[in-house]
Amino acid sequence: GNILGGEQSGFIADIGYDTYQKILDEAIEELKQSDFKELFDQDDQPKDGTHFVQEVQLETDQELLIPTHYIVSTQERLYLYSRFNDLKDEEGIEAFAKELRDRFGRLPKQVYELFNGLRVKWLSRPLGFERVILKNKKLRCYFVMNPQSPFYETDVFGKILALLSAGENPHNINIKKSKDYLILAVDHVNNLKTALEILEWLSGEVLVEELSEHG
Repeated sequence: GNILGGEQSGFIADIGYDTYQKILDEAIEELKQSDFKELFDQDDQPKDGTHFVQEVQLETDQELLIPTHYIVSTQERLYLYSRFNDLKDEEGIEAFAKELRDRFGRLPKQVYELFNGLRVKWLSRPLGFERVILKNKKLRCYFVMNPQSPFYETDVFGKILALLSAGENPHNINIKKSKDYLILAVDHVNNLKTALEILEWLSGEVLVEELSEHG
C-alpha cells in the first residue's frame, strides 16, 4: 500500500534504491524463515544455501583490484568497478575481460584474482557460506550464523557433513566450531585460484544432483 509513500520515498532518496531493495528483500526473507514460515509453500524452498545467504562477504590478503599502472584514470577504474559488481555469470566475466584486453591490453594478475574472488562468492552462496576468509594461506568458510536457520536442515548441508565424515576428502577439509559459527576450514591454500578449485570440487560433490533435479 504505502510502501513507496512520502516517508519511504525520502528514505530511499537518502540511502539509494539498491540499498532499500536489499533491506526489503532481507526483511521478506526473515519473514519467510520466522513469523510467516508456515504461509510459504515448503515445496518452493530450495535445497541449497541460496535462499539463506543474501550476500557473501569475502576477505583476503590477496590483491584483488584494477592496478593504477593498468588503468591510470581513477574515474575509469571506478566506472569499471561498478560494472564489475553487476556481473552475474561466467559469460559476463568473459565479455568483460575481453573488453578490458581490447581497450587496455593484457590483464594483470590482480584482475584475474578479482574475477576469481567473484567466482568464489558465486560458489559459496549455494553452499551456505556467508563469509569467506583467505589469509595467511588459510581458507575459512563460515556457514549461516543463525544456528536455528532452516539451512541446517537442507540436503546440501547434510551432504557436506556426510561427504567429509566419509573420508572422501582430497583437500583435507575440516569442520570447526567457533562461538558463533560453524566453519569449513582448509590450510595450505596459496591463492584464490586454489580456493576456487576446492569450492568447485565441493560443489560438484554436493550440488550436482540438486542441479539435475531442478534442471
